[in-house]
Amino acid sequence: MTVRRDFKEPARYRPDLVIGREALFSDAREQLAGGGSVLLHGPAGIGKSTVLRALAAENAGAARTVLRCSATESESHLPFLALADLFGLVLDEVAPRLPAAQRTALESALTGRGESTLQRDGLALRLAVLSTLRALAADGPVLVVADDLQWLDPASAELLGFAARRLGDSPVRMLCAVRTEGEEYDRHLRACPPDTLEVRLGPFTRSEVSALLDHRGYTGLSRSTVRDIHRTSAGNPLFALELGRALAESPARPRPGEPLPVPTSLRALVLSRLEMLSDEARRTLLVASAGARPTLALLHAAGRDNAEAETAQAAALGLLATDPEEPALRFAHPLISAALYAEAPAQERRAVHTALSTAASDPIERARHLALAATGADPEVAARLAEAAALARDRGAPSVAASLGLLAARHTPADGVPGPDERRLQAAEDAITAGEADLARDIAREVLTRATVPAERVRAWMVVIEAAGQALGEVDAVFPQVLADAGDDPRLLALVHYQLAWREVVVDGDFAESRKEAAHAAELAARGGDRRTELMALAFQSSTETLMGHPDAPATIRRALQEPQDPDVASHHNGAAMARFRWLLMSDQLPEARTAITALLREARRRGMVESEVHFSRLLADTELRFGHCGRALDLAGESLRLARDSGIGESASAMQASLAEASGGDVDRALALARESADHAEVDGDQLYLSLALAALGYAQLVAGDAQAAVRSLRRVRELEHGMGVHDPARGRWQGDLAEALVRIGEPGEAQELINHTRVHALRLNRASVLAVLDRAEALVRAARGEHQAAVAQLTSAQERLARLGFGLEEARAAFTLARLRARGQGPGGYEEAARLFRRCRALPWLRQVDAAVAAGPAETEPVPATAPAVLDGLASMERQVAALVMEGATNREIAGRLFISVKTVEATLTRVYRKLGIRSRVDIVRLAAGRRTT
Repeated sequence: MTVRRDFKEPARYRPDLVIGREALFSDAREQLAGGGSVLLHGPAGIGKSTVLRALAAENAGAARTVLRCSATESESHLPFLALADLFGLVLDEVAPRLPAAQRTALESALTGRGESTLQRDGLALRLAVLSTLRALAADGPVLVVADDLQWLDPASAELLGFAARRLGDSPVRMLCAVRTEGEEYDRHLRACPPDTLEVRLGPFTRSEVSALLDHRGYTGLSRSTVRDIHRTSAGNPLFALELGRALAESPARPRPGEPLPVPTSLRALVLSRLEMLSDEARRTLLVASAGARPTLALLHAAGRDNAEAETAQAAALGLLATDPEEPALRFAHPLISAALYAEAPAQERRAVHTALSTAASDPIERARHLALAATGADPEVAARLAEAAALARDRGAPSVAASLGLLAARHTPADGVPGPDERRLQAAEDAITAGEADLARDIAREVLTRATVPAERVRAWMVVIEAAGQALGEVDAVFPQVLADAGDDPRLLALVHYQLAWREVVVDGDFAESRKEAAHAAELAARGGDRRTELMALAFQSSTETLMGHPDAPATIRRALQEPQDPDVASHHNGAAMARFRWLLMSDQLPEARTAITALLREARRRGMVESEVHFSRLLADTELRFGHCGRALDLAGESLRLARDSGIGESASAMQASLAEASGGDVDRALALARESADHAEVDGDQLYLSLALAALGYAQLVAGDAQAAVRSLRRVRELEHGMGVHDPARGRWQGDLAEALVRIGEPGEAQELINHTRVHALRLNRASVLAVLDRAEALVRAARGEHQAAVAQLTSAQERLARLGFGLEEARAAFTLARLRARGQGPGGYEEAARLFRRCRALPWLRQVDAAVAAGPAETEPVPATAPAVLDGLASMERQVAALVMEGATNREIAGRLFISVKTVEATLTRVYRKLGIRSRVDIVRLAAGRRTT
């Protein structure tokens, strides 16, 4: 595939920004920083030149000399051209340092004066290139940047490879890029030094394509359009940008079900090969391009009698990819299919769809082709499409249902029953289910511009509110209008008050008011005979009561689970089954909770409910993390986050869960970044519900990272948020034990004890056994800090045993680690074996690293902190007294930190306060006080 070099680049283009290549870019950067070389390879348009330019710009400053060449296909026959590009500007500087024979051969090759050839002057030329690079390297590091190695003239490639293989330790790095269309890249490594790092650039994910389009300024594209761009471009960034530009500049959007319009710049990539097809073969390929899953049988049924020979001709030209085990025909690249369809006249396309409307075996596919073949309103076509949409919905393909519903609306007469707007609203609701919130919002707002029937208007407003997701603050102004549209109809008012219940908790953070709104919505729905809304409202009411620690929660869950049930609600992420799962999880019934959420996830996937799948994947990850299955939790949390980013749904919640999983079993730096991302999302959305959870995840990650001070700041804010919202169940975020531990580490055991006492009251009232065990683990740290060593050991031993019985594997391991640290004073590293075993079982890598650090630090002193201290210390706070007393015994800051379970920084800060309060200046003065001597 030949790529033209005259694509338009928008003004916002920045060659130093590498989107979607962060990990590869980091590997290449590290290789170059270490003095190595890099070869970038991949298909046309995949972004090799962009990455190459960014790496070259970053590394140019470290090199004294930068040599560049960029070959082209049209000039690849000219010998020594690439060599002239590389050495042309430095030849005068280097030539005097070359032996005469080498200088003569090189000057002849580069200037064209004389008749130098590899055959005649081969050895002299080879040695001249090697000597030139060594001479330049003698003055400082050299960076050779070569793009499009595939077009390098053979003579230059041979000479460059000869020198590269013999540079040895000379400070010469090579940064090269080469196009590989399924072929091996190994032969291009011959032009690079040994041990060159090869980096293959693969296709972008959908979220990376979206980020790229946004960066280039194509921000008006819906997510469904971005999805189509990703599919048509196969993740190729250059192709995606061209498709995005064409769509952004086009006044009309493609009809639902049609391929994307392909701009002329991209059609040129494939049309040259299409011109080599016979007319009949081209028509056969057009039929294949219009089919959802074309096969030879389908082509025959559509009237293409010679399909075998014609598709074989296309395969020989590289237009079709052949697979003997795959009956469906597959284009070598989706762009070929899209360009072929875009190039065909409209009349020819309609004829193809007419043929396929009877040839296709699937009723959904037949209906789609019937619609694309028809023009204007046609009630029969509309009815067929509506039936196909319902079938797609039942099959768990809501995105297909939305597309078919829009086609049905297009062909529905204005006075039809149901009307076109009713079908559009059904399509919008299908789009919500499919995770295409922006498409749903656009449809609903279009309906609102002309709808006058209250039921249609309220239904459209519901779509607008649902499409806002957690950013309900952005649609706050909608509620007065939708209440006015609902009038006094209880069915419509129930819908509005259900959304108001969500608004109260998300925007205002008021759980008590949210509970009242949900109960009112359930009552209105029951009065209006709307069982679905009644069930959703009851489920939400029960979830709110659970988080509040309200005693009515179990009874409300039972009401929400009563028959008759609605299948949509049963598998919804805000339905009664979800409320029951939350209750099970918070009540420490982990096996039952896992069974419940696994079934919900399976059903959501079967029904194509994207938002529910995002949340259920996340919640299954949470459940596995409580079991201590960190590897499984990492996989599930990553899956949820990828889907959330692709769909734009639940990103804050998924990033929060991914942070918890990373901090427990992955990379702590990534955990910190994800937690901050989650908090930023929630702050922007004005979502207090998830902001508190995101900050709890951030505090946990900061605690694991060893930054207790930052953890305290984050978790104190969580405490304030939950207090303001009226959340009293400590099992909701489970952050209290982490805050207590962090408070002990920074020298605030008093505040830690107050937090533990307050939380324990609610945990006892609600029978939260695992929370009580974690609180005991934290209280043991307080006791250890106060010198109550034996009581701390007993409390930790009990906490570990209870957590083990409950199945909380990671919390059990944390208790074992704390116990090992307490017991290991003077006993050496052997005391950590149990903690290490439990952390390995959980695959809790960050915690295992902490165990290794504790073992490496060695045992602390064995003497307990004195229960009493000299009277001179009476005016100090508890922690200050303990630190000062240990200094009087001669303990170092590190030893004090180990014995009191605090950080060295906390010891230093505490000593500063001690000095100030006692009017002294140093540790020596404290020792003098202990001896009863005056300080000066």
